[in-house]
Amino acid sequence: MTEIAFAQIDAFADRPFTGNPAGVMPLDAWLDDDVLQAIAEENNLSETAFIVPSGAEADYELRWFTPAAEVALCGHATLASGHFILNTITERSEVSFSTRQAGILTVRRADTGYELELPAWTPTPKPMPEIVAALGVEPVATLWHDKGYALVVVADEAAVRAAQPDGRVIKALGPFVHIVSARGDATDVVSRVFTDYFDIPEDPVTGSAHAVMTPYWAPILGRDSFSAYQASKRGGHVACRLAGDRVILGGQCVTVIEGMFNL
Repeated sequence: MTEIAFAQIDAFADRPFTGNPAGVMPLDAWLDDDVLQAIAEENNLSETAFIVPSGAEADYELRWFTPAAEVALCGHATLASGHFILNTITERSEVSFSTRQAGILTVRRADTGYELELPAWTPTPKPMPEIVAALGVEPVATLWHDKGYALVVVADEAAVRAAQPDGRVIKALGPFVHIVSARGDATDVVSRVFTDYFDIPEDPVTGSAHAVMTPYWAPILGRDSFSAYQASKRGGHVACRLAGDRVILGGQCVTVIEGMFNL
């Protein structure tokens, strides 16, 4: 039996039971993909992040798996991975990750939490009648990014909170991330995110969705930095900043479980 260190970390959270839980598992070398997928299914979290020391263009290689599939980008599990490493190697202030589809990602210490640097995935206008119908909302704007992100902007926060999507239809549409967003009441921007294809009906707090929303909302708000809240049941605050072709997200993390996974 092989023991693999395991931590469950609530990301974009300042206390347990909020934000988005991620599993983080450090490996010496990559396991077979079907084993990684089986571990993620066993963990049954939004994402399990696997990290392997690199030393080439970044400190670690990083991959993310939902209970159903590998994903191109996961912000909250990257933040959790950074928290895991920076709390293990306390003299470090920053850690970098190489990924297969999202390039180099960085987590650095900042104030009482961290800053997560992601690519800015700017969406472009596109009619999406099937997605709008599945989400059950009245859109103000609909936009798309080719990594599989649909951004549907609605009139206000009340409309975001009232969305009642048809999960079976959303799942059948394919491996997409469906974002409903509007200007917020207590924050600049509010959103909810639906990812039924990946066996996550509503994702609690989605870093990658903010990599799509930030380049959309920054010019509309007329400033590069703004506050955001993802209005899921658990909920989570995200500080957003557009820096050229990068998005900087701010947040905290809380480790809630530490142990060993027996394989």
